[in-house]
This record gives sequence, structure tokens and C-alpha cells, in this order.
Amino acid sequence: MNKYNHVCVLKGGWSNEREVSLVSGAAIAEGLREAGYDVTEIDVDRNIGSVLNEMKPDAVFNGLHGTWGEDGCLQGLLEIMDIPYTHSGVKASSLAMDKVLSKKLFASIGIPCAPDRIVSVQELFEREPMERPFVVKPYNDGSSVGVVIINEEDSFLRDDEGPWHATGDLMVEKYIPGRELTVSVMGDKALCVTELKPKAGFYDYKAKYQDGMTDHIIPADLTGAQNEALMNMAIEAHNILGCRGVSRSDFRMDGNDIYILETNTQPGMTPLSLVPEQAKYLGMSFSELVHWMMEDASCGR
Repeated sequence: MNKYNHVCVLKGGWSNEREVSLVSGAAIAEGLREAGYDVTEIDVDRNIGSVLNEMKPDAVFNGLHGTWGEDGCLQGLLEIMDIPYTHSGVKASSLAMDKVLSKKLFASIGIPCAPDRIVSVQELFEREPMERPFVVKPYNDGSSVGVVIINEEDSFLRDDEGPWHATGDLMVEKYIPGRELTVSVMGDKALCVTELKPKAGFYDYKAKYQDGMTDHIIPADLTGAQNEALMNMAIEAHNILGCRGVSRSDFRMDGNDIYILETNTQPGMTPLSLVPEQAKYLGMSFSELVHWMMEDASCGR
């Protein structure tokens, strides 16, 4: 028997990741219906408090991605309304979205991070912010939105496409060559390690969400020690941020050196997403996965 009966799936919103969230939300709703829930899907706008007050759900499955839905804002509203919700709470959501603060926490417990600087857009185009190659990205967004890699031979201009059009301050981070790896954490356990091999460029927004753009190697071809190190780091990152439910941490591995890139408190749930893929590899169907996440929903922790 389900702990909750009527649940609202929140999707869409108005962040840069709206389209991905709509796909995630539709898949989540279908999976929850298969698991026996009475589901109402809501395309979120700024009137969401009034909508939820009218719907009076037993709980919420938060299928939003990006700012407002993933950074602690919505979580704070749900806490005020005393509605149980999936994924991490206010503090963990806010910390994970802020790459400056999350990297400080990771470093404090010995998880290696790439060196970085926060620079203004003006400084970025006045002088080289660090030795190339380096990465330029927003420090408070997800899904690799706006990420640009500047290699030795690249010229980049203010008129070029890049994150400098959307914000005044940016994170500049040393580019770590090597392998792209990701680990999902469910409760207190890491699922497995997937290696991501984009067919062109790097694992950016397009590579994540366009079918056929990236090969997913599951499980990743690693030594036992490498596999254990990555899974332990993902659990440590999940715990130091105070995450609950499901999270996913992304890494780069240069030889045997492992660096964490970020932890996602609201991993994608689209047909191409990594958490459902890892759960399936371990024998858990999509419906079973969202059922576990829904039953794990809570408020006030």
C-alpha cells in the first residue's frame, strides 16, 4: 500500500531547463500511475502556491530542473505549506546548485575539485583568467547549461554564444582532461558508475538530451579500486551536502586522478537520463524507481 495517494508532479517551470523538465515530468507521472498513485500533473508557474492549495495533494514529486525548482526556492514553499516532497530539502538544494559553496564543502572532506575562480564578464574579456585550457560556466545552474571550454587555440569574443550573456559573474575552472563518469546515489547507497562518451565535443546540454549524441558505458570499465573510489566519493558528496532521496554526482578522471564536477539534487528522469538507466541495470524498473522516490518524500528534514 502506498504511503501517499494523491500526488502532484511538478514539471516545466520557467528556467533554462523547462523543456527537459516537461519530458521528465511526463515520464514520472506515467511511472507513478503504473505504481498505483492518483496523479495530477502541473506545469508550474509563479502561481504554484495557489494551485497546490487548491489541489491539496498528499505529497509532491518535484520534477523541476534548474533555478527556482532545484535551488531551494520551491522546497522552501513546500516546507511552508507542509507538503511532503521528493529529493533534497532547502539547504542541500541551495548548496548543490551553488558551485562555489558545494566545491568548498567537497574540498573540506578531501574530495578533489578542479581549481577555479569567480570573475566578472568584464575581467573575462580583458585578460586571461587562468592558464588554458579552462572552462567557463555559470556557478549556479545545471545540466551543463551555458558551459564553454576554451582550448589553447580558441579565440572567444564577447559576441560569441556563451554564459556571459546571461550573468555578470562566472566561474572559470581548470579543464580536467580524461574520462567523464557519473554515479547515482539512492538513499545511502551508490548504484553504479557510468562512463559518458560524447560522439562530438563534450557532455554538454545537447549531448545529454539528444538521442544518439553520447554513448553510455554501464558499468564503466574501471579497476575495482577506481570503481570503489568513485562510488564512495558520490556518497560522501551526497552526505556532506545533506541530500536525501536520489542524487547524481559527475566526475572527471585523468589517469587515476578523480575530480568531482558537481552533485545534482534533481537528476533528470527523461528516457535518456542516467539515474533510470543505472536503476534498470540493477534490475529496478522505472515505475519501481519513482515509487521508491515518492515513498521517500518528506517535509521538514
